[in-house]
Amino acid sequence: MRWLDKLEPRFGRYAVPNVTMGLILGQVALYLLVQFGHAEVLTNAALVPSLVLEGEVWRLVTFLFVPPLRNPIFAFFYWYLFYLMGTALEHHWGTFRYNMFLLIGTLATVAAAFMTPDRPTSGFFLQSSVFLAFAFLNPDFVLQLFFILPVKIKWLALIQWIGYFLTIVFDDWPMRLMATAAVFNFLLFFQHDIFLRIKQGRRRMAMQAQTIADKHKPRHVCRVCGVTNLSDPTMRFRYCSKCEGQCGYCMEHIRGHEHVIKESIVESREARVEGRESTR
Repeated sequence: MRWLDKLEPRFGRYAVPNVTMGLILGQVALYLLVQFGHAEVLTNAALVPSLVLEGEVWRLVTFLFVPPLRNPIFAFFYWYLFYLMGTALEHHWGTFRYNMFLLIGTLATVAAAFMTPDRPTSGFFLQSSVFLAFAFLNPDFVLQLFFILPVKIKWLALIQWIGYFLTIVFDDWPMRLMATAAVFNFLLFFQHDIFLRIKQGRRRMAMQAQTIADKHKPRHVCRVCGVTNLSDPTMRFRYCSKCEGQCGYCMEHIRGHEHVIKESIVESREARVEGRESTR
């Protein structure tokens, strides 16, 4: 994006490398505290805008460290994927652009949370947008689901998009706003790529339609009776060398047909005849 190209020379030196690992370590720390009986840390870390306005400003950052899952196996699998995909995005975009992706997603999430100020919010939807971004850039990446079942990541992303759609349409307003914030972040960074893919898809569909139409278009047509190689596959066709253009005829009309001559040629012939008669 052009606006990122302008910002990076000025602010690129402030980018934080390996931010994905930092987020994971923070989530692991809170997860362990909960396991050791300090469940109140989740309540104190979640983003609650009404409490932020009362002075608990640390919630604007700590909500990113709220672990999304309680089951240790699922939590480990989630962190593994988040590290894999976040690191891949940082290598693909560069540290600054990846930081901006997370920062804009964070700001969108905070803005959405302030619309329902008493509802606690975590960074789950923001981190899910990392998954969508990775899947968009690497649709054919094969993921070993639970380290066993191979699945192309584009199908998992499709399931998540369906989930976002159902959330936006049927869920309550806080969940709708969180899903919208994640979608906004994705669309902001990929709008140009999405437009190009749609354009290429339309061109590909047009070419496929033309190919199908060409298959049903006859190769040979008799100029006199209109029989074609499709209507009569056993018919043989010939082309007259005395006719102007590619004039095909069936075996019945190849002989004795009226030759096709362009008007300009006829006019020139008539002019030559008239010239000869006038000289006489």
